[in-house]
Amino acid sequence: MKKKKLADSFSKKIKAYALKNALEHEGKARIESVLNALFHEGLKKEQIKSVLPKIKKTVEEINSLDIEKQKQLFKEFEREISRRKERTGLPELPEAEKGVITRFAPSPSGPLHIGHVATGMPSSLYVKKYGGKFYIRIEDTNPKNIAPEAYEMIEKEAKWVFGNVHAIIVQSDRLEHYYRYAEELIKKGFAYICTCEAEKFRELKKSKKECPCRNLPVTEQMDRWKKMLHDYKEGEAVLRFKSSMQLENPSLRDFPLARIIEKEHPRQGKKYRVWPLMSFSVAVDDIEYGITHVIRAKEHRDSAKRQEMIYKALGKKFPYTFFLGRYKFKDLEISCTKIRKLIQERKFSGWDDIRLPFLASLEKRGYQPEAFEKMAEVRGLSEVDKVISKEDYFELLDNFNREILKEKALPIETSETQKQGFEEVRILMPDATEKRIYAKIQNIKDNDIVYFKGLGYAKLNKDIFWFCHR
Repeated sequence: MKKKKLADSFSKKIKAYALKNALEHEGKARIESVLNALFHEGLKKEQIKSVLPKIKKTVEEINSLDIEKQKQLFKEFEREISRRKERTGLPELPEAEKGVITRFAPSPSGPLHIGHVATGMPSSLYVKKYGGKFYIRIEDTNPKNIAPEAYEMIEKEAKWVFGNVHAIIVQSDRLEHYYRYAEELIKKGFAYICTCEAEKFRELKKSKKECPCRNLPVTEQMDRWKKMLHDYKEGEAVLRFKSSMQLENPSLRDFPLARIIEKEHPRQGKKYRVWPLMSFSVAVDDIEYGITHVIRAKEHRDSAKRQEMIYKALGKKFPYTFFLGRYKFKDLEISCTKIRKLIQERKFSGWDDIRLPFLASLEKRGYQPEAFEKMAEVRGLSEVDKVISKEDYFELLDNFNREILKEKALPIETSETQKQGFEEVRILMPDATEKRIYAKIQNIKDNDIVYFKGLGYAKLNKDIFWFCHR
């Protein structure tokens, strides 16, 4: 009896949200979408079983109606939908009225994916809002984890999705700048060369004791620095920042700035052997390019503290820094390193495999940069990680993208059988299977986005349409 009463209390809202969802998806509502909407109306997780039968029955009824009837009914039930106040645009930034200088810094372990865009888009949007410069900085100072094709792909994809890239910076082209700053820190007494074995230094750090290398004279430190550049072997010496071994956070105690890596670099070859770590190279680049505001993933919070110490040592003003939570996908792999291995094993055809959440694939399918902008605006500058399924993420992205494509896509008539004026077309579906239909496709050019009536949106890539979404 209680279950029936609960279902009845949500009855009108179930119908309202089912109709709304159906109209957003060509007449076909989804049970999961209606259920998610009810959580915003006060439904508790323990109540799901009570209302699920009602949702299923209502969705079946709504889906059996034609769209015109659904539109009529929605007018009757629209008032049942709560009007949640939506934030428009990103929050204001401090000291931004005269423009901002921002950056987004991916590693070339692979090309850009949806996680990269979520982190980089706010910086791009703030430059569009206030004016200024938005840099893409490719952080390739670890020769051991680089996909050579990523350089060109990152540049191309970043220019496409962000639309306002001022310049591309490649860190491995700037080694001499890092060396100059390293020498400045050594000479000012803020850095030293540590030749302790790694295990020994870990024990010193753990017990908050200073390394014996720390207080050697500057002349000895400079001699050791030259040996790092030419003589020491990998693992024999590390350039460290002289912070304090008494700090509560162990990761901040005399942290490393640069180390020796003898592996050949895909871009620089054997030209260099001393490579800066992220905290050091990022601080140098942000100083030299005049970065005013930094928006980055929250796991780099300790790195930001290390950079602030470097700024202070060099007498520079630290930029305003904000941290973002990540999308944590329950059922979607976005690690470049893992995907690269699967591509090498031929599990995927390449970075543009239609099953992958990489921009190389999404651009081919017809996703628009403005849809990613809307995603970033809705997300804001939240530090909270969002655990999400692939389906829920793409439902949200698809809704934004659909509004954009409605104005751009060319409507195409389709038929299940061949008839005059129709020809067979091939459509690559999101699961990499091929679908064949008959359609009127006269005057369609490569890269055009079309709307196949009864099927959905797709983009023509040479002789095959890549399906986007319904």
